[in-house]
This record gives sequence, C-alpha cells and structure tokens, in this order.
Amino acid sequence: MYNLYHAHATRLSQWVRSGAVSEETVLEHFLGCVERLDPTIQAFVSIDPDALRARARQPTGAPAKGPLAGIPVGVKDNYDTADHPTRFYSPIHDDNRPSRDAHVVSLLRQAGAVIMGKTHTTEFAYMHTGPTCNPHDPRRTPGSSSAGSAAGMAAGFFPIALGTQTAGSLIKPASYCGVYAFKPSYGLVSLEGVKPLAPSFDTAGWYGRSVSDLSLVAEVLIPGLPARPPASQPCSFGFCRTARWDQVDHDVAHALEAAVEALRAAGHHVAEVVLPEAFASVFDDHQLINDCEGARSLAAEMAMYPDAMSREVQAMFTRARQIRWEQESAAKTRLVALAPVLQALFKPFDAVLGASCGIVAPLGLEATGPSDFIKCWMAFGLPQVNIPLVRKNAGLPVGLQLIGGFRHDSILLHAAEQVDAVLRHASQ
Repeated sequence: MYNLYHAHATRLSQWVRSGAVSEETVLEHFLGCVERLDPTIQAFVSIDPDALRARARQPTGAPAKGPLAGIPVGVKDNYDTADHPTRFYSPIHDDNRPSRDAHVVSLLRQAGAVIMGKTHTTEFAYMHTGPTCNPHDPRRTPGSSSAGSAAGMAAGFFPIALGTQTAGSLIKPASYCGVYAFKPSYGLVSLEGVKPLAPSFDTAGWYGRSVSDLSLVAEVLIPGLPARPPASQPCSFGFCRTARWDQVDHDVAHALEAAVEALRAAGHHVAEVVLPEAFASVFDDHQLINDCEGARSLAAEMAMYPDAMSREVQAMFTRARQIRWEQESAAKTRLVALAPVLQALFKPFDAVLGASCGIVAPLGLEATGPSDFIKCWMAFGLPQVNIPLVRKNAGLPVGLQLIGGFRHDSILLHAAEQVDAVLRHASQ
C-alpha cells in the first residue's frame, strides 16, 4: 500500500505525520538502499547508520511533526553540520568538525527532516572530482560539485538533497542523473555555514522527486516566499537556444524540441527567444569573475598548503593572477548592464525553456562537461529548475531547464508543475 521506492517527499511526510508509516520504517527503507548500492555509487562521504537508527527508535509518544517530518535528506559536504565532518573533499580539512549546523541545515531539522549524512562534492565545490558514479551507468560522471547529492537521489538514497551552484553544479548533475532540481534566485537562501567559492554567484539549491517536493523545500528554506499562482490558465513560455546551441548533441536537441512541441499541443504558448549579440560575452565573463573570486576565497588554503591543492584549483589561481583588476570590474559592469535587457526579454513569459546541458553524462569520472547553458542564466542570479525528460529505450537522462525572472521563484515553480504534468502525460 505504501510504496516508499517512488513516493515523493510530500507524500512521505504526510504518511509520517498521520502515523500511517513510522519514521523508523522510512529510515530503514532508505538505509537499505544505501547499504545495497552505495559501495558502487559512492554518494556518501559520511553516514552513521547506527546513530540514525538510535534516533529513529527514540519513543516520542506522538507522530513526528513538521512539513518534512521523517524525510531523509542528503547534505552536500560544503554545508556545516554539527554531527558530521565538513571536509570540502580536501585533505586540508580532514579534521574539520563544525560546532553547529549551517543555517539551511538548521531549518531542515526544525521542519522535521532527518539528516542522513554528507554527500560527496568536488574539491571546494570547484572542478577536482570525487569518486561518485552515475547510477544510470557507473562508467559515467554524475556531474559537477553537487554530484553526491544528485547521484544519491537517482539511486534512491533519500527523497530530498541539498546542493549548491556557482556555475552549473546543481543543474548539471540533475540533468545527468535524471532528477528534479531547483536553484532559487540569488540571495534568497542564507549561505551562513557554507564555504564560499565565488560569492557573486554562490547559491544554495536542492533536489527532489517532483516539482511539488522542490516547492515544499522552498517553503521551508525561503520564509515569506509568495504563494504560487492558481494552476488553471495556460502558461506562456519562451524557448531560448542561446549562442551556443551548436554544442547541443542531435539527440538532446531532438528531446528538447519534442518537449516544446508537447507543450504547444497541450495549449501552452511557446515563442522563440533570441538573445542580443551582447550576451555572447556572458559565458566568458562568468568564468573570469569565478576565477578571481575563487582565488580570493581560497587564498588562505593556497598560502598555507599549496601542495595540497589540486591541479584544477592551481590552474584557477594561475588564470586569476593574469587578470587585471580593470578586467574583472569590466566583466561585472557588463553583466549589470545586461540584466535589465534580460528582464525585459523575460517579462512576457512565466518561464523560459532551454537545455540544462548540451550532452548526456559523458564517460569517465574526471571531466564533467561544460556548464554553458546553466551559467548563462546563473550570471544574473535567475532561478532555475531542471525537469528530467523521460528516458526511452534505456537511454541516458536529458534535462529540460526552466529559467524564471529574478525573484519570480513562485511563478517559476508553478510553470514547472505545468510543464512536468504535460511531459508526464505525453510519455504515457
């Protein structure tokens, strides 16, 4: 009667709050998945099953409370946690044991969530990859720095997981692993207790089993978030290929265009959006700013432990040293000037559609592929959603990206629900 393998967090929490399913039953289900599959997937860097079981067995006399009651959550290993080390996949921080939780982790616990453990990230949430494999094909990358959380989601280790994004670190793993993801507007979610990389872009985000799960977590982590609009009227979408559409593989492009046609057939309006030529500089400007800010954020580690830093971080420092202050300032000025142009382009639409990634997960664990179709919007702090497109003939996942106007997060989540409903119906 209660299918824990596929139940969304929204439904699971309802079962726990009503007493229909116990916290202990939920926990044992997910721990069983971890014990069977994580030796191959390696999503977790830290998990303590005995401590989790002891907590779940404690008698309370009443069903659990809170909107996330009894929901196991994976936490990316760049969020501080009082009960697990926070190591950032760096030997420099092997002994780092925070005395308290990051703000976001505290909010999750207060909402009734169960912190399952810490998930693998890349070194300092940058580019030196960890051991995590893609559950759809362990020979392939699960994506960039939120890889452990995304792969754990796809493997069934938890129904909610935390990640972060500076370039493509949340949406790309979601696309490669075939899971739902939400990256809110810049600045809406506190990053207290999260080690910075590029503060102009760093943003908390999360994974779920459905758009409704993404919205449920948003209500917990973004106090005051406006209610979503009613779901009765058709939506208006833009479809933006960007200047780098030539990087999209044929099969990926076909899947995205088929999704667009399904939306049109369902009565939603979809119009092509072409960015002005000035936006062609955004990709490189994001990289330049990311390098400069990343070098400043990791300056202490580089000064004290240069030999412990990966070649990827070393290369970032090398590039940053060659960038003049005036170049970084000019890049930031260009983004500021383009922001209102983008705002005007987005104004007629509930959301803009595009590729999450131009390719499916590549073979190998060291390279994760480009993030251009994500950081194009990340540069402006816009909210982003990944919706996994249905896999056919055992193919690899493809991600459809939805981008919203700045601080129009509720509208974006509503639009994502409409898109997902159409695509699920079209696949049946």
